[in-house]
Amino acid sequence: MNSTTRAPATATRTPHTLTAILLIVGAVVVNTAFALLGTAFDYPDVLQYPAEEVLRRFHADRVQITALFLLLAAGAALLAPIAVWTARLAGTGPLPRTSVAVGVAAAAVQVVGLLRWPLLVPALAATVADPGATAIARAAAVERFHTLHTLLGQIVGEAFGYLLTAAWTVLIVVALRRGDTAHPVVHRFVLGRFSAGLALLSVPLILTGLLVPLGAPGADLANFIGYVAWSLWLVVFGVGLLRDSRQQVRAIAGQATGSRA
Repeated sequence: MNSTTRAPATATRTPHTLTAILLIVGAVVVNTAFALLGTAFDYPDVLQYPAEEVLRRFHADRVQITALFLLLAAGAALLAPIAVWTARLAGTGPLPRTSVAVGVAAAAVQVVGLLRWPLLVPALAATVADPGATAIARAAAVERFHTLHTLLGQIVGEAFGYLLTAAWTVLIVVALRRGDTAHPVVHRFVLGRFSAGLALLSVPLILTGLLVPLGAPGADLANFIGYVAWSLWLVVFGVGLLRDSRQQVRAIAGQATGSRA
């Protein structure tokens, strides 16, 4: 009878717990890596400096900066499994499936954009920092850095990342609202006023990142606030799932105890 009791409890707990861990860890990893990059590399403000100075700064502390960009990319990659598991809370149908596709795409473009730093930039930074390199070689490295920053950074990682992240946020909230779900935590922590407000507030603020390359005043700050609100929403959602998982396990255990009596 003990094994019979554990089976439904485990079945109930596993999807909630795994989804919650992904939500919380994803938010913590991304924000930790971002904060540490700000300290070690003055990121993202460093991108406003001349390209040659950016590359020299990178080369001066390349091991730590490379590791932090890898950590940031790993955190961004977690959006893919987050999209898969949160969609399962919304049930089946075209809207949850669409949210999965958009969430996975959002993770992919951000990872591609971020991985240019640990994979492609070190060689360019080494060329610029090499006292024996010719002026032509340094100029070529700087030009290639500009190209990578524009294509992989601003277009793929940032522009598509902002658009797809905002789209996924709207899609998953709508999918959960319309979904025939048996999980009351979805309504308390995802569709409640505070949580839904965070999600909906973050969307337009995240999209202001599209205006940063155009030099729009305050766009970078608004984008930063948007991602803070979005990260907080992920944590609130994850904590709610953990709490709900524990409550359901206790309820199942109580029912099993009552049936044995």
